[in-house]
Amino acid sequence: MVLTAYLLALIFIWTGMAAKFVVPPCDRDMFDSGVDKCLSDFNRSMETSGYQDRCPWPTGKRIYNQLKSCVDNSANGSWCRGHGFLVDKVFLEVHEMYFKLCGQVDDPPLTTLIMLIAPVIIATLFLPVLCVNLATWKTEMPSTMGL
Repeated sequence: MVLTAYLLALIFIWTGMAAKFVVPPCDRDMFDSGVDKCLSDFNRSMETSGYQDRCPWPTGKRIYNQLKSCVDNSANGSWCRGHGFLVDKVFLEVHEMYFKLCGQVDDPPLTTLIMLIAPVIIATLFLPVLCVNLATWKTEMPSTMGL
């Protein structure tokens, strides 16, 4: 099977038939109109998600996947598939608009911070005291045993 494909490719190149299979250029207007339709459907669906107040990701995953499929189909239909920057630009704008709150991490409560940091501080302060006690205990031990 693979050998047949290689032979056909070699024959097409050798006879000049490969030059006849030219990919048409990207139809930017067709791509933009398809993406506009995809985005209008997506925008209508996202209006109820409350994206202004919180990250809509778990509930918006299905809608986002539909947008991705729609944009990919538009890119394929307009021969703009190889022009990845066009698709990337669409999704960058979508992320800036709807998912900008998803990357923000809130600080944990003060009690959690204290519980995480306190053992490290106590160990740091207690370790020199322990070392001094162990060092002096071992040196005093033999002198008291000899008496």
